[in-house]
Parts: sequence; structure tokens; C-alpha cells
Amino acid sequence: MEGHWGIISIWLTVCIYWFTKGIYKRWHYPFLTPVLICPLLLISILLSFHISYPTYMTGAKWLSDLLEPATVAFAVPMYKHFHLLKKHARELLTSVITGCIVSVLSSVLFALGVHLNPQVINSLIPRSVTTPIAIVISQMIGGTATMTAVFVIMTGIIGSIVGPLIIRYLPIRTALAKGAMFGMGAHGIGTSKAFE
Repeated sequence: MEGHWGIISIWLTVCIYWFTKGIYKRWHYPFLTPVLICPLLLISILLSFHISYPTYMTGAKWLSDLLEPATVAFAVPMYKHFHLLKKHARELLTSVITGCIVSVLSSVLFALGVHLNPQVINSLIPRSVTTPIAIVISQMIGGTATMTAVFVIMTGIIGSIVGPLIIRYLPIRTALAKGAMFGMGAHGIGTSKAFE
């Protein structure tokens, strides 16, 4: 049975993802986003059936490994729209640099304010970077990959929920500005929200 867990893990994860995506499409409520509901359902199933995380990951690791090529694939739309990036280079660079500084400083100040230990702080610092890159940064500075992944996902979910409210009340009108805001504040999850 141990050998079958790889296939079962992949099948279970994909089915739950499509199920939660269908729920989100139907009701479109921010807290029903698949990025939040899918892991909660998976954790509930694993706990209910006493399936260990390493057993689950025998198959799910393949899905997790797809994050890296997916991140590299972001280069394709950037290449296709290079003329826009070049045209708005000053605004985009200013936004990205400011966003990076604010993200790191707010993470560190919050963590120090609530007296988190250094490992948690180092895991929190790269929270606004896409998951595969954030994990590498976290490990380089003494953080933990698992905590960083959780912080990245939480940042994305919160950003995709709060982002539309910010856009509604601030004078952000252009698609470029909205995309930059979502991408900087909530990385991949926010970018997918911007496409909605």
C-alpha cells in the first residue's frame, strides 16, 4: 500500500483543488479561495485518516516541485510585454524597490515588536516573494522552509482579500498599477486575483 500513496496523494490534491476552485467560482467569496480552503481540507483528511505528512508527500512532492518551473514560466508574459515594462521602468522599479523595503522592514519590526525568535524572523522576512524563491532566501538567512511557505501563503491570501478594498478606496486606476500592487503585495496569489 505504501507505493500507492504517491498516486493517491497527487489524485487527492488535484481533486480537492478542483473542488475548491469550483466552490470559489460559484460564490466568489474571498475566504473561499482554493489557496486557503484546499490545504485546510487536505490537513483535515490527513488528520482524520491518520496519514503522516511524509507519507502524503511521497506523491505530493511532485506537485510541490512544479512550483520552480512555474516560477520560471513567469518570464514568458514578462517577455511578451517587455515594451510595457521598458516604457514604465521608472515607476515599476520605484514601486518594487519601495515595496521590498516596506515588506522587509514591516516584517522585522512586527517580529521584533512581538518578540519572535530569530529563526521565525528569518522565516518571515521573505514573505512577499514567490514561494520557491522565498524558501531559498529563508534557508540562506537561517529561516525554516515550512514556516516561510506558510508566511508566503498567508501574505498572498491576505493581500488578495485586502487588495480589492485598497483599489476601491485609493486612486489606483491603471491595470499596470493594479497588477504591480497585487504582485508586490501578494505575489502569485495576488497576481491571479488581479487577473480576475
